[in-house]
Amino acid sequence: MTKSGKGRTAGTAADAAAFVASHRKSVDGDLYGITELSREFGLSLRAIRFYEDKGLLAPRRINGGRAYSRRDRVRLALILRGRAVGMSLAEIEHILSLYGDHGEGHAKQLDYLIGRIDEAMAELDTRRRNIEAMQAELSVVQGELRRELAAKRRVRRK
Repeated sequence: MTKSGKGRTAGTAADAAAFVASHRKSVDGDLYGITELSREFGLSLRAIRFYEDKGLLAPRRINGGRAYSRRDRVRLALILRGRAVGMSLAEIEHILSLYGDHGEGHAKQLDYLIGRIDEAMAELDTRRRNIEAMQAELSVVQGELRRELAAKRRVRRK
């Protein structure tokens, strides 16, 4: 399972809790290079620069290189989480804009995220039910086809 959620398989509640907690471990003064974030989140350098170009990340420039703050790291984690549940970049930008530099709007952001997560979970639940129904239907069709094939083979043997 990758930290970014790319290629994640079904995990336990403990796996999910560990994933979320992994993005809260850093100290406020921590700075990260683009390569470090790239490895941590399983992203290309180009993808991180794309989010920067869209105004979603704002690294400092130190000696000509990008220095991402803990805030940028958390924002990147939120961007990837949003993408994982099907949010558009505009929607992710809206969520990030609710949370100001001094924490204002945090309750609004949380309300919005809870609602969006509820929607995503309902959609996934609907998909799961549809997949289960399709599997049941395919199983019935498969059984019918196997019986038909067996009958044809019996006729040929006679």
